[in-house]
This record gives sequence, C-alpha cells and structure tokens, in this order.
Amino acid sequence: MSQKAIIYARVSSRAQASDGHGLSSQEKRCRDHANAKGYEVVATFPDTISGGVDFMQRPGMVALLSFLDAQPDENFVVIFDDPKRFARSTRFHIDLRDALRQRGARIECLNFKFDDTPEGEFIETIIAAQGELERKQNGRQVAQKMRARMEAGYWIHNPPVGYRYETQKGRGKVLVPNPPFDDLIREAFEGFASGRFATQAEVKRFFESFPDFPYLKNGKLVQQRVTDILTHPIYTGHICSENYGINWLKAQHEPLISLETFDKVQGHRAGKAKAPKRKNIGDAFALRGIAVCACCEVPLRSSITKGNGGHYAYYLCQTKKCENYGKSIKRDQLESDVGDIIRTLQPDPTSVRLLTDMFRHIWDARRNQAAGILRAGKRQIASMDKEIEKLLDLIMASKNTTVIRKYEEKIEQHEHDKARLTEKLAKQAEPKGTFEEKLEPAITFLTSPWKIWETPGNAQVHMRRLILKLAFKTPIKYCRNQGPRTPEIALPFKTLRGITDPKVCFGAQERTRTSTSIRTLAPEASASTNSATWAGVVEGRLS
Repeated sequence: MSQKAIIYARVSSRAQASDGHGLSSQEKRCRDHANAKGYEVVATFPDTISGGVDFMQRPGMVALLSFLDAQPDENFVVIFDDPKRFARSTRFHIDLRDALRQRGARIECLNFKFDDTPEGEFIETIIAAQGELERKQNGRQVAQKMRARMEAGYWIHNPPVGYRYETQKGRGKVLVPNPPFDDLIREAFEGFASGRFATQAEVKRFFESFPDFPYLKNGKLVQQRVTDILTHPIYTGHICSENYGINWLKAQHEPLISLETFDKVQGHRAGKAKAPKRKNIGDAFALRGIAVCACCEVPLRSSITKGNGGHYAYYLCQTKKCENYGKSIKRDQLESDVGDIIRTLQPDPTSVRLLTDMFRHIWDARRNQAAGILRAGKRQIASMDKEIEKLLDLIMASKNTTVIRKYEEKIEQHEHDKARLTEKLAKQAEPKGTFEEKLEPAITFLTSPWKIWETPGNAQVHMRRLILKLAFKTPIKYCRNQGPRTPEIALPFKTLRGITDPKVCFGAQERTRTSTSIRTLAPEASASTNSATWAGVVEGRLS
C-alpha cells in the first residue's frame, strides 16, 4: 500500500496568488517530489497569508490539521516547498512541528532535510530564526519606504472610492479620478454641504441607488462606510495619517472637492440637523420640524384640539423656560405668513431662458453618467463570469470535498450578485418622456413656487414641505406676535434674484451671456457642484 501524502503551499498575499504562479508552481514541485517517492497525494491545502502569523490563523493550515484529526489512524507525509513556506517565525515553526508530530504526521521539504537528531533540530531552529530575521528586516524596509512616499505626498493604501491608481513615468502609482464614481463622491459632498441631503442616511441611499457602487452587499451599504467617505481628507487633495504622524499634507493627486466644502460637511455632521424628516410628522402640518420658536429656536410642536363642534389646528412652543411656553399659534395663520414669503421668491420672466440652458446642461450630464454606469455594470458582470469560470476549473482540479464546497458557495454568491446587478442595470434605461416634459415641472417650481404652495387636495402638505426644503437653507423662525423672520434663501432662488438683467436680449449676445452664466452658476454641473437642489428638481422630484 502506497504512502499517503498531503501538499501544503503558501504565498504571503492574495495578490501573489492571483497575479503570480507561486501556489501552482509550489504544488507542481511537491507533486513531482511525491511521484518520485511513490507517494499518493490525497489533498492539497493552499494559504494566502503571511508566514509570520500564528499558524492557527491560516485557513489552509487549520484545514490541514482538521484533515489529520479526522483520520487519526492514518500516517501522512506533509510535503512543502521551502522552510519559509512552513513558517517565518521561530516560535510558530517549533509549535507547528509539535502539532504535526502529535498527529503522527511526518514532514518533508524539497529544499531542506529535516532530521530529528539534536544537531538536526539545532540547524532547523537556526533556519527558522533566519527566516524570521529576513521577514522583520523586509517589514522594516517596506515601512520606511511607505513612510517616505507618504511624506512626499503620495497615497500608499488602497485607493478610496472615486480614485484609482495610475502608473506615471517618474512618479510611480498616483491617484487619479475614477469615473463615474468621482462624480458620485463630488455630488455626495456637495449635496450634503448644500442641504440637498439632510442626513448621512440620505447620502447612503444616494450611493445605494447606483448598482455598481463599491462595497455594496446585497444592494446595501454599511453606514460606517458612508461616514468613512464623508470624513476622508484625501478627497480635498490632502493626506492625514495617524500612523505616520502626517496632518493635512498637500498631496500629489487631484482633489475632488474643496477644503471649504469638506469643512461644511464636517460642520453639518457635528451640528444640529436642519429641517429633519420625521416618521411621525403627520399630514396636517406642513411646517412641523421646519418652523422654530423665534425666542428659543426649538422646533414648534403641533396639536389639534376639539371644541365648539369642530377641530382646530395649532402650532405651539413647549420649551418650559421659553417665554412663549404653551402659547399657541393658529396653523392657518402661521402657514399663511410663510406663504407670503414664498410669494417673494418669484423671479423675473427673463430668467427662464437661462434656467432652460442650465437644466439642459445637467440633463445631458446625467444621461452621460447613466451610460457610464451601464458600461461599468456590464464590465462587472463580465468580470463575474470570468471568476465563475476560474472557480469551475478549480473545482474540476480539486479532490477535497471541503474545498469544493467552498468554491461552490462562492459561485452561488457570484450568480446571486449577477442577478441583482442585472436587475438594477435594467432600471438604468433611457427615462420616459422628453426633456421638455421633464423640464416643465422644474421651471414651474422655480418660477412660480407660490402656485405649487397653493396646490389643493391631499398633496398640499407634501408639496409645501418640498418647497420649504428646497427654498430655504435654514429653519423658519416664527414669533407669535411679529410673525416670521426672513430665513436664509437657498442658492437657486438667491441666484435667480441676481440674473434679472432686462438688457439681455434673445440673440447671439444672450447666448454668450447665458453660457458664461452657466459656467459661473453651475460649474461642473455633472457633479452638481452648485446646483444639487436644481438637479433634484429636474430629475422629477415634484412628480
């Protein structure tokens, strides 16, 4: 009966396993050795992890030991290529030798002959110590090189979402914007800074609406990932690192956002939420959570009382230390006073042409973005197909049932991801309706918000809340005796007040001025730099 053998192969990282041939070459050499000795190879256990860690943290070695434990009556030979593949730590080398010896396994190495004599064990210990020394020296050199490159302004870790590495002559690997994700990152920052996204949860839902956004799992993004993105200084073109003691070092790559925008986002994250959306907001009060008491600046509560044969709606302050505590304000009076402010937002009719050109610019940018998402999704599906083919080849080559089961689970997960991605890509089809049809509600909103404010029926409260969120950057302070104080107007309406030049005519001169105005008012419209709210309206948020 032939001697049964097990092959163990290891490389230090997944990159070496995928980009090189370390595992396959080690396995071939070990099989040739087994064939020469007349051994029967019954299993192969690969690892893609550093040899300096505890062997019980190596999945392949743990599986190998479990395989031996499951067959205590068999005496196996464990074959590996080099002592460095076995362990690169003196302590772990000795412990692993003892673990295999206790299981009755004998080890053979192609580049070293193990000898159980005192002299052999001494030499073996020296070889293991030499491997550990080389590992630590290599680690020190790598750390020194990484620190030097980081201090030179180059990012050395995995590229953040929105960037990719590009090898440039004389500079090495440099971060460069990675479409279409760079636009998504810009839009998320600008949207959160401008108030289009009121909370990080809304930013999270925005990212999840793109099927190929990185780190999505079953179509969902972990909230911590959103926080990591919104707090990463790398997007401002600066490098910060606690490990290397670097703070706001000017980097060598192109920034995606300004430092001013980054600081606004941090301020919004640390400050109080403005105009929060509440689950229990009710359908009878349009300004619930938006109107605040002018004295204490705490959001006004709402209530409906019953009396004299009817129901009466009120807003009131319930801050005990406030001088207006418990004093009510009729709902119709408060909302009518705010409506008077809405009336003042109506711009001059000459602004309509400029608005149309701006929206046309944003519309085309969004269509190009959607086309990019479709192309990226198709590439991702093709990549999944290739990965599935590789796994099928591995299944055919493997005889270990445990390994085969793991490969099958990976194939099942890839197939599930493909189906989910294909379904989401189908929703990225060309939008129904023409640009003019989509433009009409946006122009109606920006030129006649008062008409929408007065929308009758059940949709009135919803439409009023939408107008308040898009028209004002701050909550509305209301004094029960003096009425509302003028809130800070949002950028679109503030801008419209400044472009009512009656000298602009509808000719070539106007087109030149309009083009200049678009570049001034909406730079980088594809990223919604200064028109996040406008983009939301033109996408059909009024429908």
